[in-house]
Amino acid sequence: MSTQVTPATQLGTVGVDEVVGEVGNARRPKPRSLAVRRPPRRRVVTRAGLNLAALVVFVCSVFPVYWMLNMSFTRGESIISRTPSFLPFDFTLGNYATAWTREAAPGQTDFVHGLLSSTLVTVGVLVVTLVLAFLASIAVARIRFRGRRSFIVAVLIVQMIPGEAMMFTIYGMIDDWRLMNTLIGLGVVYVAAVIPFTIWTLRGFVAGVPVDLEEAAMIDGCTRTQAFWKVTFPLLAPGLVATGIFAFIQSWNEFTMALLLMKGYNLTLPPWLLSFQSATAATNWGAVMAASTLISVPVVIFFLIVQGRMSGGLVSGAVKG
Repeated sequence: MSTQVTPATQLGTVGVDEVVGEVGNARRPKPRSLAVRRPPRRRVVTRAGLNLAALVVFVCSVFPVYWMLNMSFTRGESIISRTPSFLPFDFTLGNYATAWTREAAPGQTDFVHGLLSSTLVTVGVLVVTLVLAFLASIAVARIRFRGRRSFIVAVLIVQMIPGEAMMFTIYGMIDDWRLMNTLIGLGVVYVAAVIPFTIWTLRGFVAGVPVDLEEAAMIDGCTRTQAFWKVTFPLLAPGLVATGIFAFIQSWNEFTMALLLMKGYNLTLPPWLLSFQSATAATNWGAVMAASTLISVPVVIFFLIVQGRMSGGLVSGAVKG
């Protein structure tokens, strides 16, 4: 007489020796086998603590944005109340109407013209920065030239110097070049401020792409230029997107230099927010929150458009197909 071992017994989590004993003496699976799968209590506590910490960080990051949106739809008398309202029960769109038509000064820029100035400066800075930083990062990462390390160190040193420390120098240079109160002058300052970090970041992406990929493509019949654009360049898309987002946000939200170099009709959106402050009248906080929301919308739209490229470009170009 022999005992047959079924496939279910062979594939189960319990070993055959636990199910089948001696000939003619079958044993049941031990109930403790399910308890082995339970994670240790320390791991459960650690995971719960990390999740709780992540939740706290998320709430602290999102709450200011939520409060800005809430106040933008709330009437002024409810905003200054001592009892906070976490939902805009006294709903109004008047704050957005005020923000849309508010001028920095009589006859000066309003939201529409400030949006146009900010868009032109930001797009120009984004394009020029990516082109120059891309070429410089390739040269630094792939070409061995004299003074290469000194150039990299100089880029880091320039990045560590705060822009406010060079405010008067920048003002004098822009004034000597006859670029005061012009979008070109402001764009030059933004490019000089953003490009060191962009070069340093893109250099890491370029250095992380193996040269063997280009050589394999050249063996398959591609020229060096074709191998670069068809294989290497798609792999650099995440780096270009990441540095592009940084350049876009820095240029869009910059306040100090725009306030120093621009005035009147050419004001960008951040210094335009000063129009809601007055020495003789109370600040319209509802309109300020509505204007801040309108300023934030283009950044969110830009990020939603390009965020897919950050992960999509990681593997594109590495496989021939």
